[in-house]
This record gives sequence, structure tokens and C-alpha cells, in this order.
Amino acid sequence: MAHTHKAIITCAVTGAIHTPSMSPNLPVTADEIAEAGIAAAKAGAAILHLHARDPKDGHPSQDPELFRPFLTKIKATTDAVINITTGGSPHMTVEERMRPAMTFKPEVASLNMGSMNFGLFPMLQRFKEFKYDWERTHLENSRDLIFKNTYKDIETILTRGTENGTRFEFECYDISHLYNLKHFYDRGIAKGPLFIQSVFGILGGIGPDPEDLMHMHRTADRLFGDDYRWSILGAGRNQIPLATMGAAMGSNVRVGLEDSLWIGPGQLAASNAQQVSRIRVILEALNIEIATPDEAREILHLKGRDKVNF
Repeated sequence: MAHTHKAIITCAVTGAIHTPSMSPNLPVTADEIAEAGIAAAKAGAAILHLHARDPKDGHPSQDPELFRPFLTKIKATTDAVINITTGGSPHMTVEERMRPAMTFKPEVASLNMGSMNFGLFPMLQRFKEFKYDWERTHLENSRDLIFKNTYKDIETILTRGTENGTRFEFECYDISHLYNLKHFYDRGIAKGPLFIQSVFGILGGIGPDPEDLMHMHRTADRLFGDDYRWSILGAGRNQIPLATMGAAMGSNVRVGLEDSLWIGPGQLAASNAQQVSRIRVILEALNIEIATPDEAREILHLKGRDKVNF
């Protein structure tokens, strides 16, 4: 892994995993998402990873018209790198998942690197009351859900996105996903430097033990040498501990309410910006400088904010 002198903080502002009933602080409307993203950027996030939700009930949506208001507002107010999901929700088709990234041609889009079981149902043990009917069903249905990302799916998203000049945050939930990425890298379809987001602690993917983090790191080093930039995503209560471990080893970090609703044991995070501020304090205590958006663009070889379609 090529070590950068500065750490890129990505903030995943909302997302498809958590439901509005789980935290009153989860942004749902376009205005809430925009405000949350702008505050996270001010706190030090160089990259904002963005999903959209239907403002009526908070349901995850890939309708580009739900993205447009917060994309334009965030771009007008910050110079943050915008990263649009192609993951959407495991319940969506690939065509549906691609719509926002194809419409807006962002600098970065996320890309899940393999099919997997994606178990959200354990959250039913923690959360008992739900405001909307879809929320309980959404979690319960993950007992019998495969998040489909076949080689054809990945190649379609990768090829069509690359044609727009979009680069990718490769979300790797397991060791096999690194090998899937190596397949596309060897074919020249995925081009370095690769931005690899190692995801830990989702039921169906690799676990959150420090040994799991080390295993992902060793494997990525062996497969990609100096042609990748590493980032750490710990789900739930693993967010800050794993980001800290990774950062001490030279990684970039990802925080945000998509990945964890928490700021401490039993304590809901008040905002995305609070999580960004927390990891920033830790990075600075480790004498790690925080990358600005333009430094992140340079590190990841991005096309520039003037080349997007919003």
C-alpha cells in the first residue's frame, strides 16, 4: 500500500442500512442530507458518500431527482468530493442502483465487490418500535437476502462509470472481494491507484477483529503493492476502534451514520459531523494530517469537481 502523508476522511451521511426509527438524528430529507453533509465537510471530511431517501417515509431510493437537491446544495457550499452510491439497497436491481451515478457523473462512486449474504436482522433485537411498516420488513427480509454483485454486474457498473470519468470506492466486505478486484485490475478494467474500502463487522462479511483487519491489509498489499489507497470502515460500535487501528497503519478512514449510529456505548451520535470530529481528534493525536478535498483528489487521481454533471 502506498502510504499517504495525509489521511482522507470519508463521511457516509445516510444510507440504506439503518431506518429512520433507529435514530432521530439520521438525515432523511434532501435539506437534512445537505445540512449533514456540509457540516461533516466543515468538520474535516474530504469525501461525502451519499444515498437518498424518500422524504415521505425515509425509504431508500435511487431516484436521481431525490439526489439532485442535496448534490447541488453541497457542491455550492463546499469543495468536498462527492461519492454517489451504486450499492443503493440490496433489494434493488443493478440498473436501478446505477441511475444516480450515471445521471450525475460524480468524481467517485461506491462499488460492492461481490455477492454476499447481508444480515441486518440482528438489529431487530435492539430496535423494537418502528414508525413505518417497511422498516421491520426491511430488516426481517435480510434473513433470506443475497446482495447480488455478480462479475457481470460489477463489470457493467465499472465500465459505464469509467466512461464518465468516475473513479470508484471499492467496497470489500471479505477477502474474496479483494481477489474479485484483482481480476478486474489484471484485465485493465479497474485502474490504479485503487481506492479500497475494507468493510468490517457486517453479518455475511469479514468480522471486526483486529486479526481480520490485518488479514485484509496483508492480502491487499500482496495483490496490489503500491497501487492502492486503503481505507477502513468498521460497522456499528467497531467504527472508531478499527478506524484508529487502520490509521495507525497508514490507512484512510470512513465514518458516518450510514455505518454506525453511535458515538459511544449506548450513546447515539448527534450528527455525522460529531463522528468526523471524533476521528479527526484521534488522527491528529497520532500526528496524522487530515487531507483536504483537493488533496484527496490528487491522492485518488480524480477528475475534478468541474467535471461532474450537477
